[in-house]
Amino acid sequence: MIAFLKGQVAEALPGRVVLDVGGVGYEVLIPLSTFEKLPAGRGEMVLQTVLVVREDAHTLYGFATKPEKDLFVLLTHHVSGIGPKLGLAVLNGCSPAQFRAAVVAQDVAFLSRIKGLGKKTAERIVVELKDKMGVDAAWPQPAGASATSPAAGSQIGDAVLALMSLGYRQADALAAIEKAGAQDSVEALVREALKRL
Repeated sequence: MIAFLKGQVAEALPGRVVLDVGGVGYEVLIPLSTFEKLPAGRGEMVLQTVLVVREDAHTLYGFATKPEKDLFVLLTHHVSGIGPKLGLAVLNGCSPAQFRAAVVAQDVAFLSRIKGLGKKTAERIVVELKDKMGVDAAWPQPAGASATSPAAGSQIGDAVLALMSLGYRQADALAAIEKAGAQDSVEALVREALKRL
């Protein structure tokens, strides 16, 4: 497994880069977000990589950031019918944070607007990933919470984690917490949310 490559950019096109690593040129397929982060000229670049081995080819996929790589791996390993080509299409259509928020909110309409994804594929993504997405997505403020309160977001995240540890699904936990409104503590928020589950 090749986890990352560090080398000079020898050639770059949208969707593809060749990195010169110690005199060996590695051709790496990349999303547009990574292409935009490539250094000008022949600068040095570190790419997080995933090696996909097929019967007829060994293909390297590269990413400028770890969240992009993690999303690519999540899609290609945990969603049936999504291969590397569609994984790159998702990264070309939205950022990892936007994708995560769309899955947590079960926003099929947003996902189906990504080029290459139809409505059925978007629905399958939501069904297969909604409980796998981390709870560190941007939580909405509970009703009545001050938008300037820095504790509100962490309170919601902690409350969702607590409910998930009790066996509730992430989407159900978040919905109950939103209905519970603003509370003084995580414990109070969890108690109010439990009344609604």
